[in-house]
Amino acid sequence: MPVNLLEFDADSLTSYFVDIGEKPFRARQVLKWIHQLGQNDFDNMTDLAKSLREKLKAVAVIQPPVIISDTLSDDGTRKFLIDVGNGNAVETVFIPEAERGTLCISTQAGCALDCAFCSTGKQGFNRNLSVAEIIGQVWLATRAIERDMGRVPEKRSISNVVLMGMGEPLANFENTVKVLRLLLDDNAYGLSRRRVTVSTSGIVPAIDRLAEACPVALAVSLHAPDDDKRDELVPINRKYPLSTLLDACNRYLQHAPRDFITFEYVMLDGVNDSEKDAEALVEIAQKVSCKFNLIPFNPFPGSSFKRSPADRIRRFAQKLIAAGIVTTTRKTRGGDIDAACGQLAGQIKDKTKRTTKAKATAGRVIPLLEINA
Repeated sequence: MPVNLLEFDADSLTSYFVDIGEKPFRARQVLKWIHQLGQNDFDNMTDLAKSLREKLKAVAVIQPPVIISDTLSDDGTRKFLIDVGNGNAVETVFIPEAERGTLCISTQAGCALDCAFCSTGKQGFNRNLSVAEIIGQVWLATRAIERDMGRVPEKRSISNVVLMGMGEPLANFENTVKVLRLLLDDNAYGLSRRRVTVSTSGIVPAIDRLAEACPVALAVSLHAPDDDKRDELVPINRKYPLSTLLDACNRYLQHAPRDFITFEYVMLDGVNDSEKDAEALVEIAQKVSCKFNLIPFNPFPGSSFKRSPADRIRRFAQKLIAAGIVTTTRKTRGGDIDAACGQLAGQIKDKTKRTTKAKATAGRVIPLLEINA
């Protein structure tokens, strides 16, 4: 069976080329063709000898997953539904802004952590995504976006990548690290460590491993200021409570490309949005160098939570800012196509054999002929 070269980071691709009797530097050439130039046809890799191209056609493929749908929000947010086989699909979201374009990618089909306010977590868990399925999201989105906008070589359409989509990246550790290395590799996507962010619910041993293996910007899904509330909202807290998590954050900062951890905090009406909750977060900020990203809750079918009123979110943020803590409130993007934070659903068959289908979305659905040609 042919080998899918999207599964390889630079080191493993080099080893593969040596194994098939080729010079190591050929791996760098092919890496550039695949990831910088978006090429999946060996015949078009014109600086490779014809004999090598023929050999690669016989033993290898460059096979990304398939885009099922490509939906455009009124605000420019773009959501890709991507087929990962066996009745499973995951979602990838591109968020364009004036000075940057952020791609939010998924690392698992479903999620086992079951955070109370997250649509993905309510579906259960099927499996980890492969390297090809994760980096393939970046490969596909880059091709689709740059085809539509007209490729501008000196300006990337995707300037930031966040592993904040479906699934817990650090529960798929080995594949996540290979993807990170591709995102950082100058022969692939060439992003800086500051422009790549891993979001975690708080798997402490994996945070320590990431610090050693491939430290990038880190975002922690905090969502509660104390163990009692966090146990309910983020169940992994029962295994790794706040004190343990905060210690891990401080250890990570010794390796991180930024001098702060971003704490993600979804604002839930009457649950975690009181003045007392804000005061408790101020105490946390005295223990860890951090910034807070407040996220207005984005509702999804079957959820019992409500979004905190805008005025309460504003007062909550002001309380943190008055204490000298950098605090932002995330603008909701892509809500009309269910692409906002916490809404990603995809289509997942979990271990209990339930099936959750992708919800019908608003916005313009871009015909597949436009993106798969």
